[in-house]
Amino acid sequence: MYKNLRWKVVVIIATAALAVAAFYPPEDRLKLGLDLQGGIHMVLRVNTEEALTYETETTAAQLQESLTAAGVTTSSVRPVDLTTFVVEGVAPDRDAQFRQLAQDQIGLTFDREAGVGGSYTFRMKPNIAVDRRREAVAQAIQTIDRRVNELGVSEPIVAPYGDAGNQVVVVLPGVSDIPRAKEMIGRTALLELKLVEQGPAPDQATLLQATGGQIPPDMEVVPGMSASAPGQPGVPSYYLVRRLAAVTGNDLRTARATVDGFNQPAVSFTLNSQAAGRFGEITGSNIGRQLAIILDNRVESAPVIEGRISNEGQITGTFTQREVTDLSMVLRSGALPASLTPQYEQSVGPSLGQDSIDAGVQASLAGLVLVALFMLAYYKLAGINAVITISLNLMILLGFMAYVGAVLTLPGIAGFILTIGMGVDSNVLIFERIREEMANGKGARQAVAAGFDRVFVTILDTHIASLIAAAFLFQFGTGPVRGFATTLFFGLISNVFTAVFASRTLFELSLSRKPGTARLSI
Repeated sequence: MYKNLRWKVVVIIATAALAVAAFYPPEDRLKLGLDLQGGIHMVLRVNTEEALTYETETTAAQLQESLTAAGVTTSSVRPVDLTTFVVEGVAPDRDAQFRQLAQDQIGLTFDREAGVGGSYTFRMKPNIAVDRRREAVAQAIQTIDRRVNELGVSEPIVAPYGDAGNQVVVVLPGVSDIPRAKEMIGRTALLELKLVEQGPAPDQATLLQATGGQIPPDMEVVPGMSASAPGQPGVPSYYLVRRLAAVTGNDLRTARATVDGFNQPAVSFTLNSQAAGRFGEITGSNIGRQLAIILDNRVESAPVIEGRISNEGQITGTFTQREVTDLSMVLRSGALPASLTPQYEQSVGPSLGQDSIDAGVQASLAGLVLVALFMLAYYKLAGINAVITISLNLMILLGFMAYVGAVLTLPGIAGFILTIGMGVDSNVLIFERIREEMANGKGARQAVAAGFDRVFVTILDTHIASLIAAAFLFQFGTGPVRGFATTLFFGLISNVFTAVFASRTLFELSLSRKPGTARLSI
């Protein structure tokens, strides 16, 4: 009786049981990649220039509001490029007050340069501009990640991409409604509540009649829809609104789908405590005026303020139930700091992914059957040992993949087929060495022991070299290459166990029941 044979058998059975428990049922335990379960892979560019433009325009509008409140008159405050705005017409007797107010309000983010005739140029500091671009990308990643989580996608990837510093990779396995996912991810969802000065009007020329055809510097024209009658579809209109928003989407605490007073789909929102106080003051002092609810630079509705509003509001319009569900979802996730431009896109349908799985399984089974037939024909009863150890190898590999949460991809299935080949190679080395030992006159037990002992170093060397190659593939590869490297890595580890430990144990178990002079069918 071989020493410790019982414990070796227990170790093999326990390992096999743990492996099966880890990956069974496979449809629930194994994580499939994009190419196997369908979904979408996108590379998006964050238009960070828009984030700089928005900050410059907002800063200019805030400064103008502060100047007006302090009684400092100017002829214009206007942005001129991404990071620059100009203030013109500062009265000489108010110059010192203007400079002090500007320094206190925006001195940390903008450099001031004095011109002639009471004009000043404000340029965003270079380090601030770099920070704002970086923050825009980071905020975009966080916002996209929240939206993806709202969609309920399993194992999504949202991460920086490339060396440009303004790209994001988004991988959403298992997404069936790809157009909706793309729309949800790419929607800016910038919500602004602004006081209406004029409108609605059917065209911009009619809207600006009262202002001499010119847009005042602290205002802007926004297109939208105005209801022809309560509960009826709106008609295209234009509104003249304050440039500075009373409340933005960043002030929201929550948003949810609901219905309006006419039982039409709408979105209700709640403001945080700080914004609620500010909004209450604005609405309380502007009762009877219209408040434009602007989403992505379009007026969705412009209700009349009938009383002080503190922390709640509602967005109404010609929405469907699905649109208000999606809108409330993107509002909860926050607005994107800038729009996104698709750079690369790959979509895989669920049916194509299932076809890939079926083809991969068929190829693996076909390979295993052909290998089994060859080993049985060439190595006789010893071929059964090879078939068992190769099957055990695949079971342990699946267990590894499920236990560590590795994602199985189509190249990973190729790694499974390669694992079968490696198992065959290891068994051939061992079996041929046993044959040589038996040809030299050794008995079956001595031949088996000598064969495994002398081949062990060779198998270990080849597997270590392959593990190093797999590590480099995983480190420097991307996507499919990493999927192949992952399967290869775990397949190599499991193959050492099955080819050396499990195979030897099976030989010893078989010979332990035979007399010492028994022959080995190999």
